Amino acid sequence: MPAVLVVDDERFFRDAIRDALSEAHIECVTAESGEEALKAAEDPAVAVVVLDLQPGGMEGTEVLERLRSARPSLRVIVLSTHADQDRVLEALRLHACDYLAKPLHLEELVLSVRRALASHQVEKRGAVLRDRLTRLEASLQRLEAARRGAAADSLEWLLASAAEAVADVLGASKTSVMRLVGESTLVVAAVTGRSLPAGEMDRVPLEDGPSGAALASGEGLVVARVEDDERFAGRVPAGRYRTGSFAICPIPGREGVQGMLCATDRESDEPFGDDDLALLRVLALHLGPWLEHGGRPGGSRDADAEMAREICDVVAEEADPRRLVDAALRPVARGLPAAPVALYMIEDGELTLEGQCEGIGAGDRPSLPLNRGLTGTVLQTGRLVATDDPAADPRFDRDVDTPSSGAVGPLLCVPLRLRGKVLGVVRAFPSGAARASAATGELLSASLSAAIRSVLLYRSLLESIDEVADARRAARGGPGSPGR
Repeated sequence: MPAVLVVDDERFFRDAIRDALSEAHIECVTAESGEEALKAAEDPAVAVVVLDLQPGGMEGTEVLERLRSARPSLRVIVLSTHADQDRVLEALRLHACDYLAKPLHLEELVLSVRRALASHQVEKRGAVLRDRLTRLEASLQRLEAARRGAAADSLEWLLASAAEAVADVLGASKTSVMRLVGESTLVVAAVTGRSLPAGEMDRVPLEDGPSGAALASGEGLVVARVEDDERFAGRVPAGRYRTGSFAICPIPGREGVQGMLCATDRESDEPFGDDDLALLRVLALHLGPWLEHGGRPGGSRDADAEMAREICDVVAEEADPRRLVDAALRPVARGLPAAPVALYMIEDGELTLEGQCEGIGAGDRPSLPLNRGLTGTVLQTGRLVATDDPAADPRFDRDVDTPSSGAVGPLLCVPLRLRGKVLGVVRAFPSGAARASAATGELLSASLSAAIRSVLLYRSLLESIDEVADARRAARGGPGSPGR
């Protein structure tokens, strides 16, 4: 759990702030001086520092500068009296994320700390996703090169390499590639982190436990803790998963499901999430043709990972939600290429346009219904749609699944997810010779969902400001807050 470090040379203030944060269920540690603060901040669990600009020992702005130099991702909230405005301005130039004046309003303090913690988590998740995308790109390049240079009878080696790629990209301690034999049995073809070789492991009935649930979902599933999931009560042997967390998805092919790809027990003991499942799907989409065609060469999607990484860079660098949405869509419009590319959020019972890249010609529609067309199907199922001929699908609705021009063409529509819930969609209309690819869609769903987390964080910040204003109005005339 991320922690907050409180730095103040007066014990009264340290204790008051610590108590307020503890009551809000925020983990807190304290330091009396700048030297103590620098030592305490070496703990990677510290995500936010509440720093009095007049701590004992070194100058507060020097402490801030050294903290940010040692750990640039730290969020630092500075405290000072109204008489120290020059010092406050210097702190803000050194990238303090917020400033609170003494005497403190404790509710304002808690809200500021929560915003800082949320911001730190968004940046951390973005950095993790960028790292995984880099690993995914490198893994796909290695596997594609090996496949193009390999003989048809090397499928066993390629599948073993695919299992290792899953372990590397997702940080999983155990992975498996399972092939479908007949219509209802899975055979383990490759594993990592297991004591038994793949050939000696038991066959798995397709309808059994997680495998059957993943197949029924169509796009796989991710479980944070299997013991708490009612779908698997009594169906998963005790001790099968060290952490209780796993991600599993079908390996698709033109003739139907070819097998299953599974990752369990992350090495860091953190549970798997939606981002991990999206990356697992991308690997599964590449693996399908291998199983169907015995490892013969096919296409490569290196450009997709580069496009997704550009989006993650935008999330880390941009704070304003409108600029963030527009900037995150530009790599999609350029990389596919596609026009228009639009992002919608569910609001007031419909999909509302949040931002778009129009390209040349008409843009997308200002709003869309929630339950019509292929777009509505994405919302209802949580599964992306990638089709070069949407009109051939009986679910197609011309008034919904086309841009404002009404032109019918390839459509890529992906869900935006937060904690397993679909909050909106991104739709792109590939142009020229571009095609609507499911593998591309999986990467875009993961990286653009990260962008939406930042937008929601900003909205939460605005709501918090309103809450602070209300609290201050309610407190007028009441007892004083801690002060020097």
